[in-house]
Amino acid sequence: MKKLIKSFYYAFKGITYCIANEQNMRIHLCFATYMLGFLTVYDFFEVSRTQAAILMITCAAVFALEAVNTAVERTVDIETGGKRNPLAKAAKDAAAGAVLFAAVGAVAVGVTILYQPEAFRAMAEYYANNIPVLILLIVSVAASLVFIFAGPLGIKAFFKKHIK
Repeated sequence: MKKLIKSFYYAFKGITYCIANEQNMRIHLCFATYMLGFLTVYDFFEVSRTQAAILMITCAAVFALEAVNTAVERTVDIETGGKRNPLAKAAKDAAAGAVLFAAVGAVAVGVTILYQPEAFRAMAEYYANNIPVLILLIVSVAASLVFIFAGPLGIKAFFKKHIK
């Protein structure tokens, strides 16, 4: 049992490493969070259980491939010692390409399932009639952009420098 718990601990460490160090992982995380938030908190979209499962699987695939991409990149960096190598570059590019394939596929799945103009009209009307909630959404998008571009390490460094 102890070994199993340790394996989960190490897996979570890997996930937090990817989030802290990989901007693309943070982009995927923010988009998935908004999508799942709009699907679970609000009643704008009509999505079957099967469609919801497909959306979750595609998100999981993107996250998994982003983690594998990070592992490939770090392994190649260790192996090459930072020196340029055409095969190392090919390995890194191929891993990044796998993530891109999955991300484009996830967007295609999302558009196919979530292209519901009436839902977008209802959402626009809801936010137009609920200005405080719209402001909260705008603030959350701004916070997401800071999270994406600065990352947890950048945010931590900012607060460390400016708040004593």
